[in-house]
Amino acid sequence: MKFFFSVDWGTSTFRLRLVDAASKAVLAEIKTDYGIATAFKCWTEINQPEKNRTAFYQAYLFEQIEKLAANFNESLNNTPIVLSGMASSSIGMMELPYKELPFCCDGSDLLLQTIPVVNKNAAHKIVIISGVKSPKDVIRGEETILAGCNIEKDDREQLFIFPGTHSKHILVTNKTVQNITTFITGELFDLLSTKSILSASVKKDRQEDSANDNYFADGVKNGASTNILNSIFQVRTNHLFKKATAQQNYHWLSGLLIGHELKSIATNKPALITLVSSGHLEKLYVQALSVLNLNTKIVCKNADDALINGQWKVMQQTSNFL
Repeated sequence: MKFFFSVDWGTSTFRLRLVDAASKAVLAEIKTDYGIATAFKCWTEINQPEKNRTAFYQAYLFEQIEKLAANFNESLNNTPIVLSGMASSSIGMMELPYKELPFCCDGSDLLLQTIPVVNKNAAHKIVIISGVKSPKDVIRGEETILAGCNIEKDDREQLFIFPGTHSKHILVTNKTVQNITTFITGELFDLLSTKSILSASVKKDRQEDSANDNYFADGVKNGASTNILNSIFQVRTNHLFKKATAQQNYHWLSGLLIGHELKSIATNKPALITLVSSGHLEKLYVQALSVLNLNTKIVCKNADDALINGQWKVMQQTSNFL
């Protein structure tokens, strides 16, 4: 295998990467906002039989592959495809059951499905990776990224944090996932800042975050120590009493919600905290953990690199791809 296609099909975005199998380097990439939620909406609107769903989703997938291949100077026929994220959900290409905890962090016991290619003009092997569930929570996509983190056996508790619209906290001991917890931090921030009574008191700041680090840090402290239902309303009074501008409130509210998400970590203090992210969110969570005096325990891993590595590991364990 010289190349493989890495597909991360999330709720709101679609990302296709052509990956060099030897180096894991990304050779070409396409990213669109045609996430699973949009795909499912389009699927339901055409009112076709359920048996046609896989073909409908594959049509978009191969359309993007053809666009990518058109600008690549080698043939990509027979290049295998691995999909993770929401492709295996109830609104995805096909629904797969969740793997129940415990879950081995190397991905060796993940549930997956190889599927036929419906497009007669395409010759690719396809595997879809399913998610993992605890008695109270679920992940789809993060299980593959976790498998790519190359976790070593350790009898101490390790916490893996995946920031995002729905932040995931995954507790690991001896390379085995013990618990999953979801926080709707990003979604709540969007709702409060754009659709609630607070929206007039919050404005996205175009300046560098460092200009308002103090407001973010103060928000983190409040989120970790106060009643958040009351603290959220202070965004309005801060603006009303001219204690903060709408831009400063943007940082304060962000810190408040992230601080509340991390509140239990500051109390329980796992032996090691691994932040699996990149870019802007990684910076915010590193800063928040530092405010809570947890900076000595932080290890950062790039989520994109871990995703590709995790998908590669899954393919290695699937005989059809060797």
